[in-house]
Amino acid sequence: MDARLNYFASPTAGKALKHFMAAGKALKDSPLPAATQELVALRVSQINGCAACIDMHTKEAAAAGESPVRLNLVAAWREATVFTEAERAALELAEEGTRVADAATGVSDEVWASAAKHYDEEQLMALVFLVSFMNAANRLNIITQQPAGDYEPGQFH
Repeated sequence: MDARLNYFASPTAGKALKHFMAAGKALKDSPLPAATQELVALRVSQINGCAACIDMHTKEAAAAGESPVRLNLVAAWREATVFTEAERAALELAEEGTRVADAATGVSDEVWASAAKHYDEEQLMALVFLVSFMNAANRLNIITQQPAGDYEPGQFH
């Protein structure tokens, strides 16, 4: 499978991606725990069906020491016992923040309150930006059919 567009060959995309990737780096450097970031990025990508991002975030999480059991259970996190209450709150916020068209109400007050119990304001800000960032990245990859499977950990960082 070949991508519809090569982002790295376009001067316009190159300029935009420079800033987009800088935003991603700022989120990586945020106080939101790294494991939570990868779990959220993976879950958002699963919901959206973004193979390239699922490939990337599964491999990045594994390279950072995440267990295969936890990675395999992200898709069914509600029934899994391997996630902390804080991670569960982040995953629920990520789901509601991604499925805004499905839910029609956005993130509920209950889901927000649950996340706010586990994360301070700076971490919540990072979580909100991460969910939004991943939804944008997923759309960029899905629209142009970016292939998956060849990502190497650290390739874009």
